Amino acid sequence: MATETRAKVRSRGFRSVGALMRALLLHVARGYSLRETAVRARMARLARVSDVALLKRLRGAEEWFHTLCVALLQEQGLEMPQAQPQSRLRLVDSTTIKEPGKTGSLWRVHYSFRVPELRCDAFTVTPTKGVGTGDSLTQFPIAPGDHVIADRGYCHANGIEHVVSNGGAIVVRLNTAALPLFTPQGRRVPLLRRLAPLRQAGQIREWSVHIHGATRVIVGRVCAVRKTEEAIKGTEQQLRRNASKQGEVLQPETLEYAKYIIVFTTFDPRTFGAAAVLHWYRVRWQVELAFKRLKSLAQLGHLPKADEQSARAWLYGKLFVALLTEQLIRRGQALSPCRSTEASGGTALPLAGVCLCFTPNSARDRTGAHVTLRAGFVAPYFPGINRASAPTQTAGG
Repeated sequence: MATETRAKVRSRGFRSVGALMRALLLHVARGYSLRETAVRARMARLARVSDVALLKRLRGAEEWFHTLCVALLQEQGLEMPQAQPQSRLRLVDSTTIKEPGKTGSLWRVHYSFRVPELRCDAFTVTPTKGVGTGDSLTQFPIAPGDHVIADRGYCHANGIEHVVSNGGAIVVRLNTAALPLFTPQGRRVPLLRRLAPLRQAGQIREWSVHIHGATRVIVGRVCAVRKTEEAIKGTEQQLRRNASKQGEVLQPETLEYAKYIIVFTTFDPRTFGAAAVLHWYRVRWQVELAFKRLKSLAQLGHLPKADEQSARAWLYGKLFVALLTEQLIRRGQALSPCRSTEASGGTALPLAGVCLCFTPNSARDRTGAHVTLRAGFVAPYFPGINRASAPTQTAGG
């Protein structure tokens, strides 16, 4: 796979393709700087390369990591519907990254993935403090035909206006406190009254609304679906826990809104009906779990800021590790506690073209939900380098 995606442009300095992957993961997954990664790779007899050479390999691994991410998503059963030919669907998000050290800088990374191919098409790094550094759709370049799908953190009139003014369209989870909705006559939309007829799980409704931007009035739709009773109870419990932690009083309308998934959209209703809009937002939620794992893994590391290609490769690498972690957790949870003695020697699992060896943690065998990853990120096409080292990471807990 590395050769097919042109990651192995030059083999000089690396023992094998497996050694190249291990060296890259020292930088991407462990958060070591390029210079420290080069030193550790030399000590582990993986490679004899400089930090500059390692940076070039990281740039060349962009397509390799991307292909692995797509394969892992397919193994997880993620099936994305085909988009309309004239529509470029983009998922936008951001995360913060703390570079190592007492004086390590804190950065915010804004990124966009095009679906269904899951290809990063925008990557911007900003400080975490100051004007214009927060989560906003204005951080992303928008071209005519772009169809952006975003979470409630991006639900602001100025960002929506930015998308629409540049010829794009938007689906965003509605934040009722941040985005006032108006009727064509300029009166506030009685949202709870409009939602009241949705009494059964899965019922969908839509209606036209206006929002007031800085320079124009934007016409769009609100699409809403009622959650299942189980989902409603889970959301209410989470809201109560959050309110208790923050010492806040939970408002009755907040609990009422928790019964629905509500989005605002400017997608063309002739192409995207209410059910299609909500379906594409659900696709975003399918990827969201991987994004959340990505955020937890991306919070520490040396972010490449010199060029866009190495930054994209770094992001794909983080996402690859995030998806791989999800796979390990699911496989670990599926281990039978009755078979722990049989599995104690370790089990090699081929995941998206990468062979992983892991063993149950002996102190936690009875749960079967915790596995210890042995650092052996090896392509199964190279059995001669299928060598696992000492345990380095525990999934679960």
